Amino acid sequence: MEGGGGSPSRRLDLHRPSPSFRLRSPSLNTVRLRRVFDLFDRNGDGEITVDELALALDCLGLGADRDEIGCTVAAYISPGRAGLAFDDFEVLHRSLGDALFGAAAPGDEGPTVAEEEEQDMMEAFRVFDEDGDGFISAAELQVVLTKLGLPEARNMARVHEMICSVDQDRDGRVDFGEFKHMMQGISVPSA
Repeated sequence: MEGGGGSPSRRLDLHRPSPSFRLRSPSLNTVRLRRVFDLFDRNGDGEITVDELALALDCLGLGADRDEIGCTVAAYISPGRAGLAFDDFEVLHRSLGDALFGAAAPGDEGPTVAEEEEQDMMEAFRVFDEDGDGFISAAELQVVLTKLGLPEARNMARVHEMICSVDQDRDGRVDFGEFKHMMQGISVPSA
């Protein structure tokens, strides 16, 4: 694991993409992408540079070669910019999703919008519910916040506050209903 570059076990494996890469609900996808964009944009200048993207992937344990990242994202960076603006990032994400999963087929008969949103919410909930017990504990939330590199993760009292702010039944954990209620109350700021 130690040594030069990234070991093969730490490198991003594009042959086995996460099923949560592209959510079916456009509004949830936009919320998630905006949050990811803001996390990756370390200096808050509204652009994700190749260095910021490489650092973010390293922090997530997905060591990727900086030159490969540069080659991949160069075509998506608008002229005159040093990095990806949110709109560029969204196009890159959509293109990667199409390459990995195939283009989303319009008019496919499938679940209703409400069913898709419910499935997407459950998928998002499972990211936090690491032990699969149906609840998000403060410890589980702290693990996810740490993986995302958020400063709140360093302060367990702050993590408990976050749990309490959505814990309607006051059991010290967030169940799926509470998570869903919280997510439905999130609005997306314009890019």
